[in-house]
Amino acid sequence: MTGFYHVCFVVPEIEAAIRDLGTAAGAEFREPKADRLGGWDYRITFTRGDPPYIELIEGPPGSPWDASTGARFDHLGFWTRSIEEGSRHLSDQGFPADFSGCPYGRPFAYHRMDSIGARVELVDLARQPAFLEAWNPGGAPMPPVEGAG
Repeated sequence: MTGFYHVCFVVPEIEAAIRDLGTAAGAEFREPKADRLGGWDYRITFTRGDPPYIELIEGPPGSPWDASTGARFDHLGFWTRSIEEGSRHLSDQGFPADFSGCPYGRPFAYHRMDSIGARVELVDLARQPAFLEAWNPGGAPMPPVEGAG
């Protein structure tokens, strides 16, 4: 599946999720990083190694990563050549936009896909070098999804 590079879970306690996935599946994670988007402080981490990655996000209530009702599978992440074109394509196919980081200076967008009970995330391909530097230094470039920008 071209462009697929991560699966994300939103979690109420990132350390517990890291510990449990390490114990159950031998997953090794990078040190969580704190960040802020709009008015929301959150923490994020990815598995070590090559894609596909497991992403964990601990976000506050009311945020796009609200886990106040418990941990859940949140989205599948894909690279795209164009957020605008990719989002328009998904919306035209019946997958409405759920949240965009673009107004906050972050080139990503979530689209609802009710048939899987989760979202699809498109991330602008221009962001990939910074992603690799932060989460997989020396990692190989990843291709964008076809047909969605």
